[in-house]
Amino acid sequence: MLDPVRSRSFAFILGSPRGGGNTETLARYAAEGLPPDATDSWLSLSELTLPPSPAGPLLNSAEKVLLDATLDSTDIVVASPLHWYSVSAATKLYLDYWARWSGLPDLGFREQMRGKNLWAVTAYARGDETDTQPLTGMFRRTAEYLGMEWCGALLARAHREGDLEADQAALARAVAFFGGDR
Repeated sequence: MLDPVRSRSFAFILGSPRGGGNTETLARYAAEGLPPDATDSWLSLSELTLPPSPAGPLLNSAEKVLLDATLDSTDIVVASPLHWYSVSAATKLYLDYWARWSGLPDLGFREQMRGKNLWAVTAYARGDETDTQPLTGMFRRTAEYLGMEWCGALLARAHREGDLEADQAALARAVAFFGGDR
């Protein structure tokens, strides 16, 4: 469990191939409802260059940035659009790095992840919420495996730019998602 005295720090990991899309917009609305004493940082996977196969003894600079953000936060928010019933390719690669980091004996990644909170944010273009079950199931099981707290997924249907802003119910769910008021 998290240290109740430590203020919470949220790392928003944006997995969309382009900036400013519906998933990022949904995450930014959700961030408006962070607890007042929380801090937040934002990293876009599309702006970081990760080798497609996590291997080798040294961490490259993009990997180090992601590792530090992941370990330094109390709450990890992965914002990925729904792609073929799962996360984007960039988000999947980020999670592949979690497996790599788990295998580095001096890092103690699994121990450091234990007790952190894991959240997901996704916008999906077609279908309904049942189409997001593979995505949310993957995150839930990842949290369980690492001893993290699975805090749930914020989901909204939005196909075109502007769809999300027209959905007042989705925006209200977003601002209430983290349970705080800024």
